[in-house]
Amino acid sequence: METSGQPDSRPASSAPPRAVFATTHWSVVLAAGAGESTRAREALSRLCSTYWYPLYAFVRRRGCKPEDAEDLTQQFFARLLERDTLAHVDREGGRFRSFLLKSLNHFLTDEWRRARAQKRGAGQILSLDAADAETRYRLEPLDERTPERLYERAWALALLNSVFHRLQDEYARGGKAALFGELKFCLTGQRSTIPYAELAQRLDLPENTLKTLVRRLRQRYRELLRDEVAQTVSSPRQIEAELQVLFSALS
Repeated sequence: METSGQPDSRPASSAPPRAVFATTHWSVVLAAGAGESTRAREALSRLCSTYWYPLYAFVRRRGCKPEDAEDLTQQFFARLLERDTLAHVDREGGRFRSFLLKSLNHFLTDEWRRARAQKRGAGQILSLDAADAETRYRLEPLDERTPERLYERAWALALLNSVFHRLQDEYARGGKAALFGELKFCLTGQRSTIPYAELAQRLDLPENTLKTLVRRLRQRYRELLRDEVAQTVSSPRQIEAELQVLFSALS
């Protein structure tokens, strides 16, 4: 994430759950698995491009060298994007986060030997920045965290990063990129080094108006966070539980 602190990701308990899951991450997976359209499979490929790093981190924590982890991650996505692999996805339940990890574990169990024997660089599906991945992986906590817990933490951070950029793009499209740049501090655990009164003067706004803008920014962030989580589960009833898992992973 472009900010230096961890986002204030507390959910808005008063926000109503989405009643209809129209086009979500999960529905994209199901559509791709059913072979419903090339467009759905392209959408799934873009989705994997967003969430590939948690899988890479999982493979690395399993003891693989960087080059092997890159190869295995590439080969996993190659297998995932094959129609036969997605044809049996459970349509009644599950979370996209759990689905990916379960699929990866099956892949590592069934294809480990073959994947390591394949020529390095063959069959690349995604453009993975291996150098960036290793830089990020070296910043992971040096503790006894299991591969599964590391995966959950990396997933949570990837999701929050996606939410942050969705909000940033939203403000930019509304011609408020500069305002977002001034107020994004309120989405982190850090306080602004500039008092509200001084910041309001710099932005040529009444202080009460500035506080209202900050409150709206935080509220919109929470709405987008819930929406992003909603897209990774198969039922609105799972949103709260998934949020708690993600917050726990970041603690």
